[in-house]
Order: sequence, then C-alpha cells, then structure tokens
Amino acid sequence: MGITSFLKRMFGAEPPDVSQQTVIENFTVPAAPQEQGIPPERLGLNGEYDQSGLAKRVALAFDQDPNTGDFERLWVAQTGGTVVLKGEVPTQADLNKLVTIARGVYGATDVNAEQVTITG
Repeated sequence: MGITSFLKRMFGAEPPDVSQQTVIENFTVPAAPQEQGIPPERLGLNGEYDQSGLAKRVALAFDQDPNTGDFERLWVAQTGGTVVLKGEVPTQADLNKLVTIARGVYGATDVNAEQVTITG
C-alpha cells in the first residue's frame, strides 16, 4: 500500500500549483484571497472561499513537512478557527509536532487534540 497524502486522503484534493503559494514560517499558505472579506479560516488552497479551507491548509502543511509521516488513522477537521485533530498517532512527540504545525497555519486560532489517542 503506497503513501497517500493527508490532503488526498481526507479531501480528495491535490496540492495547488506551487506558483500560487507563499511560504511563511516554512508552512504553505494560499495566494491572496480572490474575493474581499473571506475569513482566514475559510480561505481555500487557491485563495477562494472554502468552508473547509483551514483544515485543507493544515493537511497540506502536514504533507509538506518532511518529518511528518502519513498517519493513516489521523483526521483533520475544523470548527471555525480551531483545528480539530482526531484519531491515532504512535507517540506524543508525533502529536506535539502535528499540533505545532497546525498552530502555524494562517487562520488557526487554536488546536484541539483531545480526540487523538497515542498508540505507542
């Protein structure tokens, strides 16, 4: 079984074209909003309005970090500006890394990892 990206597995989406990305603090954020007034948590991968924009950008940030494996039993959701992580990871160090990455994504105001179980 091959490795599937978080973005592909959770949202069926491919990463946006690199030319549309801006890197800030080693995490990718989308191009500037195409429409005025899009809240940061609703900003899609290509600058469009997206109800799950923050969760998709967090999944993309996980995919882009070379030290983050694809934890097949971990899911990313959002409630407003709060990133919600659910599922299982092998170690507390893995979870800490994921929380740090999620906090660094534009639009994230908090990270809730209460629904993540450490399996190792």
